[in-house]
Amino acid sequence: MSLNRWYASLPLFLSISLLVSCEQSSVAGEEVGPRPVKSVTVTAEQEEARGLPGVVRARVETDLAFRTLGRIVSRKVDVGDLVEKGDLVAEIDPLSLRLAVRSAEADLRDAEAQFENAAMTEKRRRTLARINAASVADRDLAEQQLKSAKANVAKSMASLAKAHEQLGYAEVRAEFDGVVTATFVEMGQTVSAGQPVLRLARLEQRDVVVDVPEAQFRSVHLDDRFNIALQLDRTVQTFGVVREIGPQADANTRTHRLKIAVDQAPEVFRLGAVVTATPMVDGKTREIALPIAAICHKGGADQVWVVNPSTGTVTPRPVQLNAPAADARSVRILSGLREGEEVVIAGVNELADGQKVKLAQEPRP
Repeated sequence: MSLNRWYASLPLFLSISLLVSCEQSSVAGEEVGPRPVKSVTVTAEQEEARGLPGVVRARVETDLAFRTLGRIVSRKVDVGDLVEKGDLVAEIDPLSLRLAVRSAEADLRDAEAQFENAAMTEKRRRTLARINAASVADRDLAEQQLKSAKANVAKSMASLAKAHEQLGYAEVRAEFDGVVTATFVEMGQTVSAGQPVLRLARLEQRDVVVDVPEAQFRSVHLDDRFNIALQLDRTVQTFGVVREIGPQADANTRTHRLKIAVDQAPEVFRLGAVVTATPMVDGKTREIALPIAAICHKGGADQVWVVNPSTGTVTPRPVQLNAPAADARSVRILSGLREGEEVVIAGVNELADGQKVKLAQEPRP
């Protein structure tokens, strides 16, 4: 009875074995078949010039200050006032300085009187010594006193000149033609020597100050030309030339400061105006851009998978990249690819050298 049941079950076991064999054959067929991937055809595009915000600033700004202690009695300018070289802009109380001048003048008169007295004494002693009515020692002493008196006169004259110069410190005058951009003190305030009173900026020399990200910094060089446009009215434009590149990045923003000279800019580009600075890129400059997902990193090098259209297989190709920003979705290829080549952009980490693939073209935006 058991043997009959076994014979009856045999066809069922054979059917199951055939089904399992078919499924395994199907799986094996899928594994050796071409792998579906997404790809794009490499094309070179003209480099896109990115505008950077900047501010128009004076190239030369000077803080003017008194050179002596005093109380401010006059400030003749305010922010925005235009001044010419030599114009009086502020004064302190000159009373103590005038008294110092008078004291120096009195010291000089005293020294001159002593000099005249010493001169007459020396002359008299020399005459007496000639007729042997006075000793040689008295004559030498008179000559020494005359020289001392003469030195006192020179010292008093120097003290008077110094007092007059310090009296001039009671006034602050413009060092050059310019505009007042800031004031720091008010009338009645006591200031110390060297304490800034106001800030004066030259009008004819202007810069556009721009902070450039590190990723873009390497492409900027001295004497590069930039297009400068007012942010309030983009139709108002001028051009500038890079004259200074900050050698060190800002510790907080990691940007480098760029100064673009705009000396010939129209008057509408006033100090403090917000502008957009855009590099003037040569029209012949073209770059290849790929999605950042197309790049795989193996052995410490960047590479992409290039499709051979005749065999339908992929081959790794080392490439040199332009360092992308942290949130970038695409990367620019500096070398390693040519226009017209087919590159895999999805599933790059699952491919092997010489593997067959089935292409699905990714439309370009």
